[in-house]
Formats: sequence, C-alpha cells, structure tokens
Amino acid sequence: MSSKEKTWKELPMAAVSTKASVGFMTGDWKTYMPLRGLEKCTTCLTCVMLCPEGAIRFHPEQGQIEFDLSFCKGCGICANECPTKAITMKMPEDE
Repeated sequence: MSSKEKTWKELPMAAVSTKASVGFMTGDWKTYMPLRGLEKCTTCLTCVMLCPEGAIRFHPEQGQIEFDLSFCKGCGICANECPTKAITMKMPEDE
C-alpha cells in the first residue's frame, strides 16, 4: 500500500478531505471565473470577506485585490454580493 497522499481528483465521489483547500490547487473545478471591472470596484473588500475559499486577497500596500484562480472554484458569491456589481462571472474562453 502506498503512503502517498491522494490528490482531490483521486478521492472517491462525495469523499471528505481532511486537508484544507489550500493543500490542493482546486481552481480547475470552476466553469466560470471572476472578472473585476476596475472602473466599478471601490475596494470595499466584501468579496475578500465572503470568498469561502480565500481565493481573493487584498494587498493593502498596493490597495489592490487579487483573484487567485488556482483556488477559485467559480461559485460566484463574490459577483453576487459585490455592492457595485464590479465582478462578473465569465467562461474562461470568453476572457
């Protein structure tokens, strides 16, 4: 029996992983990806606070928000909750 840990792709359907999602690059789960319109964004950080995967980071030294698409699952919570509708969900090939 191998002692190598399985990746999330090797886990059986409906399995529960004991690792936090930061242990796996799960960004390839998504169908949609977030795109931020800089002209509408007020940097209110609502998206940062509500992202269930922590895939949106705020860099205070630059005053900028960054989407980490390696972990974003495309759930759309950020777009749905953005008060200025600065975030839209797009198919990756529409970019």
